[in-house]
Amino acid sequence: MAPALSLRSRAAARAGGWAAEASRRLGGGEGLVIGGRVSLALDPSLLAGLSRDRAVALVSGTNGKTTTTRLLASALMELGPVAHNSGGANLPSGLVPALAGSPAGSPAALEVDEGWLGAVADAVSPGCVVLLNLSRDQLDRVSEVRNVASRWRSVVERLGHAVVVANADDPMVVWASRDAAHVRWVAGGQSWREDAAGCPSCSGRIDYDSEGWRCGTGCGLERPAPAAWVSGSQLVVPGKGNHSIELALPGRFNLANAAMAAVAAAEMGVPLERATAAMSQVTGVDGRYEVTAAGGISARLLLAKNPAGWAELFDVLTEDVAPAVFAINARVADGRDPSWLWDVPFERLAGRLVVASGERWRDLAVRLRYAGVDHVCAPDPLASLELAAEHYGTGTGAAVQVDRCADPGVRRDFRSASDREGEGRAERAVADDRGRRIVDVVANYTAFQRYRAALRPLRDAPRLADQAPVSLK
Repeated sequence: MAPALSLRSRAAARAGGWAAEASRRLGGGEGLVIGGRVSLALDPSLLAGLSRDRAVALVSGTNGKTTTTRLLASALMELGPVAHNSGGANLPSGLVPALAGSPAGSPAALEVDEGWLGAVADAVSPGCVVLLNLSRDQLDRVSEVRNVASRWRSVVERLGHAVVVANADDPMVVWASRDAAHVRWVAGGQSWREDAAGCPSCSGRIDYDSEGWRCGTGCGLERPAPAAWVSGSQLVVPGKGNHSIELALPGRFNLANAAMAAVAAAEMGVPLERATAAMSQVTGVDGRYEVTAAGGISARLLLAKNPAGWAELFDVLTEDVAPAVFAINARVADGRDPSWLWDVPFERLAGRLVVASGERWRDLAVRLRYAGVDHVCAPDPLASLELAAEHYGTGTGAAVQVDRCADPGVRRDFRSASDREGEGRAERAVADDRGRRIVDVVANYTAFQRYRAALRPLRDAPRLADQAPVSLK
């Protein structure tokens, strides 16, 4: 049985719970973060106390950590209750309520911001640390990739007994992890290489080929032999067989996330076949990938926060007859500088109509123009979805030309998509199980939350907003 918390720790945890409840009653959201801040202000050692005598796994990386943590938690639930920060609050203030709300001694799967990995690892003494990838993200807050890798390297050196499950295909992760006392290399593929062109060990050039990667100067940094890898939809673990990964989540990148989670789960006592079976039941991750109905259309929400994440999601968009909505904000949680848009390969979207939305729709529209991507603009979430639905199956050029030349005083037709059947438009649209056309929405963090909030009260409503779109063409 886990030792009881001190009186101070119990009081701090209880006060945090009260603060969270007050926040919920006042309409301030779930209140978990404010509750955690109150608890830590009263007892700065609470995180260490709550994690004592637990099997703790930490998951960190630039992309995929929320999904990987969710998959890992689902696997660990084969053993019983699990502490898990399911909402993605990955700073200490978000970890405290996740631990406080779970049975003492239960295992924990905790997502951790890459900049806070060291402080959290020092506090919770994890038994397993999963290191996914490193790429540019929120440079105004996080700093350059190599600096983060250097900090991770110092963390790994302090882990002692912990097992590090690390991505063998990311040179930055390998450099940070290679001196770990216990490391399990997992290969899931790494399509984004722009942030790992230079060797973090000697500043030489990283060379990539069909066999992997290595430092071109011969300093010794190279892709390690993996202990597990993804082949098709199989997780291959020599000596432990092949295990099918049948995910409900889209994208090859999620197969890689699942492979990392399965190996971590095995290190924590869950057999691989049970881990992969449990992960197949995960259908959504805090709103990601879920299809939400609103009127005659459905929106599939996809979260992307940086160039690497956007590039991965382009492969899971619905067929190119379908317009897509892209939404960009630049608040603190997103990073104040949206110049990263110029590193996203939007040129790959030629032939698809994009609706630019979000608070920084103008920045996005300029980038799309230079990429040669046909686009229209509707800053409001609901208007952007209606506009995308209106152009479903039309192709791009004609639709954009109409928007460009339309008289601003002409009232636009915002009937639901289902009311426009049979008007001569191509009927190749992807539909959900109720026949609604599916519109993909790709948004960064606060824009994503705005779309979730806008759609929540409008499920199955007969109409969307009547805001007229704006065109820069």
